Amino acid sequence: MRSLFGNRTFRRLFIGRLITNAGDSAYAVAAMWLAFELGGSSFYTGLAGFLTMLPQTLQFLAGPLVDRWQLRRILVVTQVAEGLLVLCVPAAYVMGWLSVWVVLVVMPLLSLINQFVYPAQQAALPRVVEKDDLVEANSAFSFAYQGVDFAFTALGGIVVALVGAIALYVLDSVTFLAATLVFLGVRIPPAESESESESESESEFESEFDTETESDTESDAGQTDGLSAAIGEYRTQLRDGIGYVRGSVLVWVLAGSLVVNATIGSTLAVLPAYAQANGGSDAYGFLLATVVGGMLVGSLAATPLKRFSLAKLSIGGFVFSGITWLAAVLIGWFSATMALFFLAWIPVGATNVIFAAMIQSVVPEELMGRVSSVLSSASVGAMPLGSLLGGIGGDALGTMPVMTTAGFGFLCIAFCWLAHPLLRNIAKADELDAEKHGLTTATGAESSESF
Repeated sequence: MRSLFGNRTFRRLFIGRLITNAGDSAYAVAAMWLAFELGGSSFYTGLAGFLTMLPQTLQFLAGPLVDRWQLRRILVVTQVAEGLLVLCVPAAYVMGWLSVWVVLVVMPLLSLINQFVYPAQQAALPRVVEKDDLVEANSAFSFAYQGVDFAFTALGGIVVALVGAIALYVLDSVTFLAATLVFLGVRIPPAESESESESESESEFESEFDTETESDTESDAGQTDGLSAAIGEYRTQLRDGIGYVRGSVLVWVLAGSLVVNATIGSTLAVLPAYAQANGGSDAYGFLLATVVGGMLVGSLAATPLKRFSLAKLSIGGFVFSGITWLAAVLIGWFSATMALFFLAWIPVGATNVIFAAMIQSVVPEELMGRVSSVLSSASVGAMPLGSLLGGIGGDALGTMPVMTTAGFGFLCIAFCWLAHPLLRNIAKADELDAEKHGLTTATGAESSESF
């Protein structure tokens, strides 16, 4: 791990992630609590979750653009845009225009911009660290996300209780500015086959430019042809990402993820109401912090656990998560509930890190943005609907029935891994038989032909 932080580029990416996640963690508490406070029911938190998670299902559309654009530019521009957008809520508050609908408009726009950040960071890691260090690099990134999230989520709930949610929006805008300054100094090398493509693109551009200067008519035609070519290339790249995933064992992994994420979405929708019955916004922050804390411990345990097969970790881990989650909801003692929530998320943190390293070790660098965005979009596809239904169900049935659904979701994903012969025989992350599981190393035209 020490050698990773000797890598200047990795170190800056890590610090930038620490800073921006600090603000985001506090903002997430403020936004959901503000939606609950201004709206007055679980329906509005369910709607807020639906609107925030919906852009995540479209992340696969960002993949081809991430693979095409400079990664440093993506990181910088997104931080600037998010920093400006998050200030809209404090501005509306000062002007006397703040309502639940202002919050509900800002939340999905921020989420939409953020869909470029995750695939950009995933695509950057294989370019800046050695293959043997990918598990450790992902573990460090998970710590950057979950460690900060753990602290600032709990702190966010306390700050909301003391000074209100608006102050956390202002804090978030400051962290976006700081992250922008850090990412400006990042130098990410191109993918192996990217340099030649960029040279060809520059030559084509220069040729088109020379032709455009001959006449206005030819200029218009050249622009039209260029736009058509860009759209065609985008569609081809999009098919490459989808085609890589389709027909592989990843489809069955995603099937289980859809179920568990739908139940998690429903649970998150009623969590503010559940916290309100157990203390208020500070209880809400503590509950979210226990979830993140469990994932943090799991991500830190990923390095020693990578010696076990991913199948064993997934089956055993998610059975443990399902049982502890159900016990947490049914026990009726808030302190024990937080402890059990913490335990339930430890296997999630560990398997997420090891699974990400497995994908990064197999997928070609120039496809990483597309494949990671397809996987992310597909896995969270049911979360928005789950959140919306959870909000409605919370008002109609109460919070307790909805809170139990996540426990059954964890058990369902364990069953998927156990039932499918390829899944239950997946080896260690660094020993995966890619061809056996439908994960080829084909790039570009080859993968699009298979589609």
